Amino acid sequence: MVKVDRSAGETAMAYAASGSGVRSFMDVALDEARAAAERGEVPVGAVVVKAGAVIARAGNRTLADRDPTAHAEILALRAAAATLGSERLSGCDLYVTLEPCPMCAGAISFARIRRLYYGAADPKGGAVEHGVRLYHAPTCHHAPDVLSGIGETASADLLRAFFRDRRG
Repeated sequence: MVKVDRSAGETAMAYAASGSGVRSFMDVALDEARAAAERGEVPVGAVVVKAGAVIARAGNRTLADRDPTAHAEILALRAAAATLGSERLSGCDLYVTLEPCPMCAGAISFARIRRLYYGAADPKGGAVEHGVRLYHAPTCHHAPDVLSGIGETASADLLRAFFRDRRG
């Protein structure tokens, strides 16, 4: 069963108090999102954490790589898998600034991510709380624990500013 916690503030504070550094890991993801924006990419950042340490981090690179799959989550999962020498990232947590799309949500499931933390909801393109709600599908083999709303304001503000500036 997927746990999507819209009042993640309390949950995040509980994890932070236990030393997991939820907020600081989301800050790293936000740094990756800002770097993506500076490259002209949609500002989404992702961080994979295992045993309290960042093992991979990435921002969107779809334009730079000319690759429609080069979303922050996919790039971070690939780097983490290479670092660990396994396609299974059991025991790893993923922090991402935006609710994952269907492609990324599927990759998160296949990678066996333990916990997914995300900042801003994505009512149009998200696949966790919105759209297909992939982790609720009977065909989903692995659903991570999901905690949303961590760094939500900063994540949403970054996206709004990026698209406002692009639309002029």
